[in-house]
Amino acid sequence: MSKLKDKLAQKVQEHRPRTTRLVKEFGKVIIDQVTIDQCIGGARDIRALVTDISYLDPQEGIRFRGKTIPETFAALPKASGSEYPTVEAFWYMLLTGDIPTQDEVDEVVAEFKERGKVPSYVFDVIKALPKDSHPMVMLSAGILALERESEFLKFYNSGKFNKMTCWEPMYEDASNLVAKIAPIAAFIYRYKYRNDEQIAADPKLDFGANFAHMIGQKPPYDDVARMYFILHSDHESGNVSAHTTHLVASALSDAYYAYSAGLNGLAGPLHGLANQEVLAWIMEFQKKLGEGVEPTKENVTKALWDTLNAGQVVPGYGHAVLRKTDPRYTSQREFCLKHLPNDPLFKLVSMIFEVAPGVLMEHGKAKNPWPNVDAQSGVIQWYYGVREWDFYTVLFGIGRALGCMANITWDRALGYAIERPKSVTTPMLEKWAEEGGRKF
Repeated sequence: MSKLKDKLAQKVQEHRPRTTRLVKEFGKVIIDQVTIDQCIGGARDIRALVTDISYLDPQEGIRFRGKTIPETFAALPKASGSEYPTVEAFWYMLLTGDIPTQDEVDEVVAEFKERGKVPSYVFDVIKALPKDSHPMVMLSAGILALERESEFLKFYNSGKFNKMTCWEPMYEDASNLVAKIAPIAAFIYRYKYRNDEQIAADPKLDFGANFAHMIGQKPPYDDVARMYFILHSDHESGNVSAHTTHLVASALSDAYYAYSAGLNGLAGPLHGLANQEVLAWIMEFQKKLGEGVEPTKENVTKALWDTLNAGQVVPGYGHAVLRKTDPRYTSQREFCLKHLPNDPLFKLVSMIFEVAPGVLMEHGKAKNPWPNVDAQSGVIQWYYGVREWDFYTVLFGIGRALGCMANITWDRALGYAIERPKSVTTPMLEKWAEEGGRKF
């Protein structure tokens, strides 16, 4: 057993009594209420899921295992010669809640190199699709094709299935999926956009640096990859990709079924596709200002009001939960200020950041006038030459695998039940509305 798996086993044993006690002694304690607008409006803000991997605070933003983004970056061991942690170090923290030593990180790095070998049939499946298929279709199909490798499936079919130990084969599947998803994504990139001229993995490199290498990028894009994958890794359990993965896995489907489904949700324009749409909007915004025109508070303010007065939204601004600037936006902005401060697109994004919150507050319709992660991320990719917009959601999918796989490993470790909310009818809601609430 690896040090990471051994540490995880210890954490599981320590945690299980807490969950058991909560259900046994406090199972009927009411922690929330449900209103009609929540019922019709997508179950927004209903406290009905449990995850210890991350928490989204309206003011602080995301916390990974209790740590803010700056605290996470500061605490984790850094990649060699880098200001950013390795993805492997972050994976260790997501699973255990502990900050790994460098030796523990090195073990995960070595383990991922072995786990990251992708069977050739996965590439055959991807190549069997029309080449103009969306890269998220290719990624989802590639992950689903790996299902025949599932250790969880083998354990379930062995006749020795045990709910107390089934987290172990789920951990194996989760680790294998995380290690393989970047090479699969890199293959898709080179297949679709670089004439199928593949670049072999470099055994000397960590997860983020190796992905950069395999798509043909040089430093500091290795840091872009590390930062991007960590920032996009998890966002509580209620977002579409994380919730879908949890939901499918709750039926005791294995990690490959579950995350392929999660990727299909991530591909939606209201979720992972948003970063692509924001970049398109920014470039169109730049055209409206005029070629070579320097963005100023005056011309950007006018252009924003023109957008709003035309009945359009300002993409990349607003968030379902956050009520301040998304710390993931701030983290990427700090990278841009250091590495691409004079890039025209970044200068425009920066000026929009200065002006848009005030305009949106004056407009009065936005609940949250502050930028989210999507307001910045596409600009960085464009600057470094990754200009294939439809691939941006694939990048998101690589990062999101970290949180989703850590979560479903713990779902099985704690024996969470199959998810099955209760539905009601519109006439029932109308009846309760007239009565002023359901009578218990």
